[in-house]
Amino acid sequence: MLIDTHCHLDAAEFDADRQQVADDACQSGVQAIVIPAVERANFTVVRELASQVAGGAYALGIHPLYVQRASDADLEALRDAVKAAMGDPRFVAIGEIGLDFFVPEIASGEPRARQERFYAAQLALAAEFKLPVLLHARKSQDILLKYLRRHDRIGGIAHAFNGSAQQAQAFVDQGFALGLGGAMTYERALQIRRHATDVGLQHLVLETDAPDIPPAWLHPPQRRNRPGELPRIAQVLADLRGISAGQVAHATTANALRVLPRLPAAILANGD
Repeated sequence: MLIDTHCHLDAAEFDADRQQVADDACQSGVQAIVIPAVERANFTVVRELASQVAGGAYALGIHPLYVQRASDADLEALRDAVKAAMGDPRFVAIGEIGLDFFVPEIASGEPRARQERFYAAQLALAAEFKLPVLLHARKSQDILLKYLRRHDRIGGIAHAFNGSAQQAQAFVDQGFALGLGGAMTYERALQIRRHATDVGLQHLVLETDAPDIPPAWLHPPQRRNRPGELPRIAQVLADLRGISAGQVAHATTANALRVLPRLPAAILANGD
């Protein structure tokens, strides 16, 4: 069993064949797919999609790249949506939230301050409802950690993690697993590969971020990533660590179920 802990299956890139993509992933051994929201406009979309695909689960949040067009009313709408979703077994986390200081236009001044305000508000929401978070962390790990330390251990997943070894340990200390996906499959991704081998296996989970971050074997023009790529991604992790793919599947699945405590119920809900 494999779990794709981060997949934007609602993206327009899947409009032509979304159900087939989900079915192919299931047939390849991916038995759960976590679909995070990115803005108010797709809260309902990800919730409904999670109920339509095998092993579907979802998270609700406002992505840092969407904060500039969001309003305070969207934060209120998020709180209402989270409150309503607490009775839904397929709802597993607050996300995708976080900070993005890689994009110059939003990495300083008022745009950065706005990102931090929305991040802080969403962390408070996670703490209120005792939910883990799916964190977007680009060039922002230390500031993400600063806000996390203001709460008891919220936990969750540091998605597409690419920080330092010290930052990796700091997220682990805060109850997070590190998400590894397509970037790990590139030989030049030395830092990510070091995390893949040096971080304890009990702190790693698998993800695709589909349709983004395609693995090395997807060449143009077929660059759309899919959740069905996860078994090969898992094999890369196994090869890097010198263990079997089965060991990777077992460990990363257990890790995902631990850091997303509502996920087992989401998987069981697939039989409804």
